[in-house]
Amino acid sequence: MQKFEIVACDLGSHSVTFETGLLAGQASGAVVVRAGDSVVFAAVVASKEPKEGCDFLPLTVDYSEKTYAAGKIPGGFFKREGRPTTKEILTSRLIDRPLRPMFPEHYHNDIQLVTYVLSYDKVNQVDILAMNAASCALMVSEVPLVEAVAAVRVAKVNGQLVLNPSPVQLENTTIDMVVAGTASAITMVESGSAEVSEEELIEALGFAHENIKKLAAAQKELASKAGKPKTVVADPSSEPEVEAIVNSLLGDVKDTLNTAEKVERVAKFKKIDQKLKDLLVEKLGEELAKAKTEAAKRILESVTQTEMRRMILEDSRRIDGRGLTDIRPISCAVGFLPRTHGSALFNRGQTQSLGIVTLGASGDSQVIDGLDDEYKKKFLLHYNFPPFSVGESKPMRGPGRREIGHGALAERALKQVVPEASEFPYTIRVVSEILSSNGSSSMASVCSGSLALMDAGVPIKAPVAGIAMGLIKEDSNFKILSDILGDEDHFGDMDFKVAGTSHGVNALQMDIKIIGVTLDIMRVALKQAREGRLHILSKMNEVIQTNRPELSAYAPRIVTIEIDPEKIRNVIGPGGKMIRKITEETGVEIEASDDGKILIISPDAAANEKAVFMIRQVTEDAEVGKIYIGKVKRIMNFGAFVEILPGIEGMVHISQLENSRVNKVEDVVNIGDEVKVKVIEIDSQGRVNLSRKAAMEPEAK
Repeated sequence: MQKFEIVACDLGSHSVTFETGLLAGQASGAVVVRAGDSVVFAAVVASKEPKEGCDFLPLTVDYSEKTYAAGKIPGGFFKREGRPTTKEILTSRLIDRPLRPMFPEHYHNDIQLVTYVLSYDKVNQVDILAMNAASCALMVSEVPLVEAVAAVRVAKVNGQLVLNPSPVQLENTTIDMVVAGTASAITMVESGSAEVSEEELIEALGFAHENIKKLAAAQKELASKAGKPKTVVADPSSEPEVEAIVNSLLGDVKDTLNTAEKVERVAKFKKIDQKLKDLLVEKLGEELAKAKTEAAKRILESVTQTEMRRMILEDSRRIDGRGLTDIRPISCAVGFLPRTHGSALFNRGQTQSLGIVTLGASGDSQVIDGLDDEYKKKFLLHYNFPPFSVGESKPMRGPGRREIGHGALAERALKQVVPEASEFPYTIRVVSEILSSNGSSSMASVCSGSLALMDAGVPIKAPVAGIAMGLIKEDSNFKILSDILGDEDHFGDMDFKVAGTSHGVNALQMDIKIIGVTLDIMRVALKQAREGRLHILSKMNEVIQTNRPELSAYAPRIVTIEIDPEKIRNVIGPGGKMIRKITEETGVEIEASDDGKILIISPDAAANEKAVFMIRQVTEDAEVGKIYIGKVKRIMNFGAFVEILPGIEGMVHISQLENSRVNKVEDVVNIGDEVKVKVIEIDSQGRVNLSRKAAMEPEAK
């Protein structure tokens, strides 16, 4: 039986508790984390032996929101949790990214980390609890995590920084930032903001880290009370013979790293690989060469990484010959596709994104149903990364976690400038098709998406651009790189993406491969990113500076009218008869809401106009002095009842049928006749009195 232990962490505004020893006794490590009535469980299991032939960390993270946690039954036919939602995938990535750098370099055991949301109070957000629970489960297990990783969310509400805000508080915030880190440094940032300054972000990061230290200390305390002995990871044995063979290729490596063009550089690396294989066979013999192949690959990778980093740190020289702050050549075009609602092609070096905008009605919005209350999402950005974009051939199975994560980042950057639904009542979908990639494709998606929105005529607040920054750090010596290549990302220490307008930052994402970075390094990176962002925006402004004054001829036109909410039933009609009649006669789409707002959608302006007229007819009230064309519904001895509007009848007294005396009503009108009448009175009981006589044209003399 495991020993139950609990540690509480006081964060001032609330407390978080870490528990272990009660649940999942057969897992390598398991914890329960609580804040208020929100409860998250995490369990980790690691294989006893390294994965054979593996030269990376085989870590799998799965986060699941159990709907019972919020007192809900899952939707769909099966009524049980199924494939991960977008929120669950994004949270799995939030858990994975800050933990991955915290494992020993040569630890290659299979690790599965599972987190469940067991209870949710709709105040204490569970994604943050899950990030802390995952790290704590690793800390109490035998898995050799180097440092405890803690996480917080920071918001700026009414000018004040708030720790771990509730969803209600997040509705009115200028910064929404998730920060993860250790007791000594920040390891990951995921932020959305409303064109805020770099200094505001640094302030929020500092505030976050002070609280991260407390949570990391609580995890360490629990591990000291209930943690298992850590697995010892041995460094690979030295291979002097293989090292000598690899080092003989250093000249080829240097030449390849001085090759600016990616395709040519990849071809040269393949030649080095083949040359290494041949040398291994020549020097060691075929049988031993086969046994040493993996070691040779690892050593070659290390030699290549060391040389690239030396070039940057000592010579301030990059693979493609640029200076540290230089941006690759940029070209842009808008209106690239003739029949889409908006399109743009953005090229930066060998990274190319085709952005496409489609405008739809509110019925095209995405319904998000999770643990929080259901809502409709009216701005969508989807990112596609096909294998041909990096010269590869492999099956395409739909969007993976990386594509969903990159799309979410670009969406967060552009969402800040998209107009409110009250100003622009369209559902907006942006798609980024990555056609070629050599680093920073998510930031290229921000640029192409911004251009395409303006091409579509969407009145965005300001153009948005994005840039990816890199870091090479050895001890106290570091260099920040602007607009990194794929190889600089692979061999570097940081991928730091910043997107925003000329006024401030809209989105921020940072991942690192080292133990952490300081606020001073982040301050330098943000300043350098701003300079690069302004340069990119200037290139975009050469093509288009603001939204086109008119929507595409192929985009739907949405006409909004407001009526008395009590009259919505008139528009719908019995069994939907009236709304069907209007849509069939005009070809428009109609969306009616209970608050009296009606949207009429069609690319045909004349059809919209006709639909508006028909709706006005069935919803307007009779007006004294106004003339109507009505239909005779009933005849009495004293007059005729005429329907002047749907559901509204008035009486024409026999004395008001003609200018002369009428003996019999049927001498003038019969049931079914259409007649022109004028409203002469609406009495205190709402009865409408009409006059045919008053509506008749005066006789010519």
